[in-house]
Amino acid sequence: MSETNSSLTSIKKILPLILATAIFMQMLDSTILNTSLPSIAKDLKESPLNMQNAIISYVLTLAVFMPASGFLADRFGTKRVFIFSLVLFSLGSLFCALSQNLTHLVISRVIQGVGGSLMTPVGKLALIKTFDKSELLKAMNFAIIPALIGPVLGPLVGGYMVDYLSWHWIFLINIPIGFLGIILGIKYMPNYKSKDVDFDLKGFMIFAAASLLLSISLELFGDLQNITPVLLIFILGFLFLYYYYKHAKKEGNPIFPLNLFQVRTFRVGIVGNLATRLGISAVPLLLPLMIQIAYKQTAVTSGWIVAPMALTAILGKSSVIKILDRFGYRQTLMVNTFVIGTLICMLAIPDIHTNLLWFIPIIAVLGFFNSIQFTSMNTISIADLRNFQTSSGNSLISVNQQLAIGFGIAFGLIVLKIFESTDLIKGEIHNAFRYTFLTVGFLTILSGLVFRRLHISDGKNMKSKE
Repeated sequence: MSETNSSLTSIKKILPLILATAIFMQMLDSTILNTSLPSIAKDLKESPLNMQNAIISYVLTLAVFMPASGFLADRFGTKRVFIFSLVLFSLGSLFCALSQNLTHLVISRVIQGVGGSLMTPVGKLALIKTFDKSELLKAMNFAIIPALIGPVLGPLVGGYMVDYLSWHWIFLINIPIGFLGIILGIKYMPNYKSKDVDFDLKGFMIFAAASLLLSISLELFGDLQNITPVLLIFILGFLFLYYYYKHAKKEGNPIFPLNLFQVRTFRVGIVGNLATRLGISAVPLLLPLMIQIAYKQTAVTSGWIVAPMALTAILGKSSVIKILDRFGYRQTLMVNTFVIGTLICMLAIPDIHTNLLWFIPIIAVLGFFNSIQFTSMNTISIADLRNFQTSSGNSLISVNQQLAIGFGIAFGLIVLKIFESTDLIKGEIHNAFRYTFLTVGFLTILSGLVFRRLHISDGKNMKSKE
């Protein structure tokens, strides 16, 4: 009995680290490519505009295959699927580094995407099933830190690697990290399975089609010159979502049961995630763009301006449990969303002659409140799910987050282009960015109203045992 307890204690210590490794690789890889595309395009003798396929292929693969992660984990075990996903992601990274042309790179990114679509949701599922709800907040709190650091380090690391080494290293860096995750996974990852597994292939195909169409529309929405086909793809994506809804009502065991949405905290968490990330996801893209385009600074300089967000995010992680225990989820999320929206609006205050250092304290404070927001939304979403709902619920949360980030980036670019084409900016691109921050910040403030649907007592079963 003592050996079992000792083994469980070891697993509980290492499991958040294993998930953190997977999240870090995925988040770093999602952003590190952005600053490296011109260099890769030159080496592969391609136009930088055509290189967008290397990003799109990865995002689409994530969105399409994430819904299958819960079924595969239940069928083959969390340990086997997680290790397989790390091997696949690492191999995909190696193939990316060895790519001789754009076609090779896109295929390699798809392989990476399949691995990425499995490793984070399955690792998170193992965490949910291992920890009691009273312990889960602490464990999730630690594991999500890389999700905050990755997007900040990505452009910075990518810029330095391209300048001082070569673009190949932005992919090769994944291999030692993946190897560490595989070794830890073999030793410490629990292998949870479900005895009663029935895969809804039709539902998966319908939902995958919806995710694919919505993701494609998100990637193409920035092209305002030819908006009609993009809107048609977007509408078709929502029609497939409605088709899935009709299918799930008839299907005995759908891939995403509709009874998930009867759980109020899950419903609020999903909608809140989608709404608030419209603003939160736009900032890491818009601010570096403004610094490079309007202020004429380098990519590395813009990376350093954003870097303090990572440090304060870690500080926020150390405070979030105490904040939630004292104020509860409802009050924390409503106030926190208001603060984030206000900080985004404050990014519009400096004019073109203001010193860039002015942005650093705003970004630093924003990182602190972002970390509280992500942890709170993720944990309240699964607070009241029952054991039989955790696999499908966890997969749907992951897909929703991926699409929400895509919506945020696309939305920020669309608003920027609209202001850029109006007379409001008076020929100064910097003013277009300022109006965009005001718009995005104001909508983020409004999104906090979603959390009014929470009750004061919601999430009390998630409180930590000190």
